[in-house]
Amino acid sequence: MDGNEFDADGSEFDAVVVGGGVAGLTAGTYLARHELDALVVDDGESILRRNAHLENVPGFPAGVNARLFLDLLSSQADRAGCERRDAAVERVRTTDDGFAVETGDGATVRARYVVAATKNETSYLDGVEGVDLVDRGKTYVDADERGRTGVEGLYAAGRLAGKPHQTAVAAGHGAEVAVTLLEDDDRPFYHDWVAPEGYFTGRGRDVPPGCEELGDEERRRRERESLAVMRDHFDAPHPEDPEQHPSVADEE
Repeated sequence: MDGNEFDADGSEFDAVVVGGGVAGLTAGTYLARHELDALVVDDGESILRRNAHLENVPGFPAGVNARLFLDLLSSQADRAGCERRDAAVERVRTTDDGFAVETGDGATVRARYVVAATKNETSYLDGVEGVDLVDRGKTYVDADERGRTGVEGLYAAGRLAGKPHQTAVAAGHGAEVAVTLLEDDDRPFYHDWVAPEGYFTGRGRDVPPGCEELGDEERRRRERESLAVMRDHFDAPHPEDPEQHPSVADEE
């Protein structure tokens, strides 16, 4: 899915994630993997697109192209079943049963939960009573360490929640916020643990919620698929150049 394949107007989701950067896409992946109907709405303005070469991301010893990294996160969200829509969110407002999310192209979607995962943009939250903002030269949403805001059902993830401006931190906090949402929804904790066959059942235990046991054939199949997918992404240099900072671009 490329983010444009459905008309979201009038749709209802369990959770809408505002912002398709590292934190937002990671949160969307976790929520969708746990079988929530999740939608990521993004205007394509991730700050990561300005990065010339992304360093210090776990699993990439020599770094990785930042735009390729975003492509990988988008593909992962798609494979998890997360819907994506290319649009700017102009307003979030509360409803009797959750939230209404209004986009710049005139669409409105409804959700029980909203995860705000933009960088510093907060104007779309002006219609949500009870949201506290913090001004530290840039504007952040006041949230606890796990992303809960003062409004039930509204969470903040990554940079917007005041987390350090690092890709690995944003990914980790996006995952933590999603797990927090799942806990608050009283769903079994998502362990993200795939074990060899018999790991639990061989000890007389039930497979815990969110876990899975794999036989050798299925384990090898998934590994082959993983290698093929990564080859597809890394078979050639990424075609897009980094985006320049707007103030520099205006002078050119």
